[in-house]
Amino acid sequence: MNFKKLLLSITALALVFQIQLANAANPKVKMETSKGTMIIELYPDKAPVTVANFLSYVNEGAYDGTIFHRVIKNFMNQGGGFTADFKKVDTKEPIKNEADNGLKNLKDTIAMARTGQPHSATNQFFINTADNDFLDHTSKTSRGWGYTVFGKIIEGQNVSGIISRAATGPGGPFSKDVPRTTITIIKMSEIKE
Repeated sequence: MNFKKLLLSITALALVFQIQLANAANPKVKMETSKGTMIIELYPDKAPVTVANFLSYVNEGAYDGTIFHRVIKNFMNQGGGFTADFKKVDTKEPIKNEADNGLKNLKDTIAMARTGQPHSATNQFFINTADNDFLDHTSKTSRGWGYTVFGKIIEGQNVSGIISRAATGPGGPFSKDVPRTTITIIKMSEIKE
């Protein structure tokens, strides 16, 4: 093997190692639902405040026993904020909107739900079940802030698809979009590697 080939091989191995190291640095969360399990990779380099907030709820068990209370086919599955009897889960203070981080609301990404106020996200999140570019950040105005993407489903995308096809109707305080058969988040846990 000549020196040039050896150098290329070493460079390639170094690149593979860097990619593996970068991927290993991203926290992962296991979301066990009544429809199956999903693994979500989080991006603290792009959304540090949002990831820290989400992980604090995960590690406190705040999502365990909550439901997907809003499901709209070919749009998104929203959850984390209500129990099966529609009691609102206690929340921490709202967090800063980080939707200007360059991540897009593409299919299988997870983003923070919020009110009409840009910096109002607390514990509720949604999984995009389609490419929803109209939710992306366009400007730092109340209309353009968008919704912060902070992770992506890397295993169990089919589970999100199953949830998205649930029959819906009114339920609890909501006039529509509630799954007729309750879809529960049984447990969420950070995967320790």
